Amino acid sequence: MNYHPDTYQALSFGDARERFLAGTQRPSEFLASCLETIRQREPVVKAWVVLNEAGARAAAEESDRRYRAGKPLSQIDGMPVGIKDLIETKDMPTQMGSPAYAGSFPKRDSALVRALRDAGAIILGKTVTTALGFLDPGPTTNAFDPQRTPGGSSSGSGAAVGAGMVPVAIGSQLVGSVLRPASFNANWALKPTFGGINRGERLGYSQSHVGIHAGCAQDMWATAMEIVTRVGGDPGHPGLYGGLSAPQPEKPRRLAVMETEGWPRLDAASRNAFEALLERLRGEGVEIVRRSDLLLLEIFEQSIATATDNMLRLISWEQRWSLENLVEQHPGTLGPSLLRQLEGGRGVTLETFRQDLALRDLARQRLAALAGHCDALISPASCGPAPRFDATRDTPYPTGDVSFSCVSSYLGAPAVAAPLLSVDGMPFGVQFIGQPHEDERVTAIARWAAQ
Repeated sequence: MNYHPDTYQALSFGDARERFLAGTQRPSEFLASCLETIRQREPVVKAWVVLNEAGARAAAEESDRRYRAGKPLSQIDGMPVGIKDLIETKDMPTQMGSPAYAGSFPKRDSALVRALRDAGAIILGKTVTTALGFLDPGPTTNAFDPQRTPGGSSSGSGAAVGAGMVPVAIGSQLVGSVLRPASFNANWALKPTFGGINRGERLGYSQSHVGIHAGCAQDMWATAMEIVTRVGGDPGHPGLYGGLSAPQPEKPRRLAVMETEGWPRLDAASRNAFEALLERLRGEGVEIVRRSDLLLLEIFEQSIATATDNMLRLISWEQRWSLENLVEQHPGTLGPSLLRQLEGGRGVTLETFRQDLALRDLARQRLAALAGHCDALISPASCGPAPRFDATRDTPYPTGDVSFSCVSSYLGAPAVAAPLLSVDGMPFGVQFIGQPHEDERVTAIARWAAQ
């Protein structure tokens, strides 16, 4: 499928909801169209671990009745949603992409899943994740080319939305697991301020986030806020700030280009597409600041130049005990990247962990220092379009380079991926990063850029 942002028609729940309110379509009919798309495309895309079709149809009929009575529960009542298979659902197993959890069925809802149900959303199924949400890939293919990776770890969520199977899917990001699949599959995606969306049972890491994949910015924001309104952010965190509806587009005065350690690895076609976007923004009166223009930006770039290695060491320390348990209790179930991560964790000392925490804190301070100098950072959301499987299979990153998408996790800052570009007929996303708790503003800026 040849992709171009000007011609691609993403699935929009907001448009469908207008039809529900007008009585020209029912939620059950919209669900049926999603199921038909899944029937047609799932044999190749392989985005789903399990579907609860009967439960989804029953939930859609309940939504039909509410709309007929003029009493929908929320702006996402009747919306089919996919849930990444790291997140617990009471009516489907949670197997985490790992044979160690095959058949695991906790029979409880994560906080965000309960919030979605309470808002009237239809929990359609569980989407494929890489093993334990790390780097060993599952069976999913890219929504636009089956020979290419969908990204990870939210591979099924990104591909399901890109393929038009559902308007929204829930993902999570520890390194780059929301923004990179979004870039590869033409999704809008919100990776919120750290702690901005309640992670429920998944509170084991100091930089993991719940994120939203969607076909449009309006659905992305509405879903996030309907969750947060009901269950807030992580314990001790205030959750996302903003209105229930997506903010209106906001033209930025100044954007700072963030290069990251991935800039030298950006291929010529992708770099040219990104530079052309910057020229269009300049033409609209937006000042574009580069690292050579502003010393504080150069200092910030220096503090994220080793972000990937720093954050992987932090994760390996925080993850080590759980991987040791899996090796002991389920020998032979860890894939190569998780085994490398475990070996790395065994070599991390407490002093090294403390040093990496200090480096992360320094990077966050340097981001804060940029607050008065730009309205947001702008960069590619991935190191080019999705690579082919045969080009990444034997690399440290079989689901694609993480260098662009990992930075906002490292910073704990909000990021929005927007499907603004195409390279060689494939999606290539752009990300906007703001100061912590500026999720709404970053979304408004991304919406303006998309115009």
